[in-house]
Amino acid sequence: VMTRSIYEYLTDLSVQEHLLQYEQQFEQEGNLSLAKEYSQIYGMVMDLFDKLVMLLGDCQVSLEEYAQLLDAGFSEMKVGLIPVIALGIAGCIITAGCDLSAGRMIGLGGCIAGTLLQKMDYSQKFFPNMKPMNIFLALLIVMLVCALFGAVTGFFIAYLNVPPFISTMAMMEIVYGINMIYTNATPLGGYVSSYTGIASGRFLGISYLIWIALLVAVITWFIFNMTRHGKYMYAIGGNPQAAEVAGVPVKKTLIIIYAKAAAMYGLAGFMLGAKAGGASVQLGYGYEMEAIAACTIGGVSVTGGRGKVSSAFVGVAVFELLKIALQYMGVNANAQYIAIGIVIFVAISLDIRKYVAKK
Repeated sequence: VMTRSIYEYLTDLSVQEHLLQYEQQFEQEGNLSLAKEYSQIYGMVMDLFDKLVMLLGDCQVSLEEYAQLLDAGFSEMKVGLIPVIALGIAGCIITAGCDLSAGRMIGLGGCIAGTLLQKMDYSQKFFPNMKPMNIFLALLIVMLVCALFGAVTGFFIAYLNVPPFISTMAMMEIVYGINMIYTNATPLGGYVSSYTGIASGRFLGISYLIWIALLVAVITWFIFNMTRHGKYMYAIGGNPQAAEVAGVPVKKTLIIIYAKAAAMYGLAGFMLGAKAGGASVQLGYGYEMEAIAACTIGGVSVTGGRGKVSSAFVGVAVFELLKIALQYMGVNANAQYIAIGIVIFVAISLDIRKYVAKK
């Protein structure tokens, strides 16, 4: 139904006239190559939707099956967890950086929380003589430890000019090694009910995990839009040299950005551990890729200087809807990764093309 609606919108005469005006405007401004590309992209999009409508023409969607797919795709864990990670990574991407250490940070956060929140009578208790800690105190410790690692990453990026890709990749390996030594690669379990209750509890019929994600989104929106730090962040993403000349503390801001992002990864690990009821060093592995993909698809520019809090949520929604659509269409599970990769390629290519056209 959604595909047909988009197709009908694109084939509407008034819409086509509106798009033609854009093409003519490009030609009048002398951007003949851009006008040609614009026309080609519109033709490819039309061809794609034309084929999709033909493919889905005889498809009878069962409401029950569709509801089951939506429920599986938009699980409370994904809706609550991925946006928290994406909001952390969004700050790094806005400064034209990235963070590959998020997955391992999540694992470290989940393992630290697990060792501090086990029942006293659990046979394989990590600290046998230590009483379970207050969950809020444990969360604070998790976020501070992860923030410390993030600050180290930011230091190497800001003061030693190590590219974010290399710096965060190195930190990914360091954090993984530290986590292996700390836990001795032993799976954790036997959590107190007050901890696992974070994942199972509800307020106004909505999971606590989703409420946490919304609270993080509100705080992040305030930081991005209403604080000096947020203005500095966008300035660095737009032009770091000009920002430094204008008096922006670039180095300090970068350290804070990566420390703040790592604290969010720690929170995500805390949430994931509560949902899973256990933790291991592999907890959260690969989640950084989903979060980065969600940011880029949602509109956080990889060229820096642009991106909103809503972009992370939109990106997560589009990403999960894409998975649901591919699953419903019967696409091979392994081939779905190819389709998702192509979508990411297209999203980033269009973003960079728009950046180049403006320059």
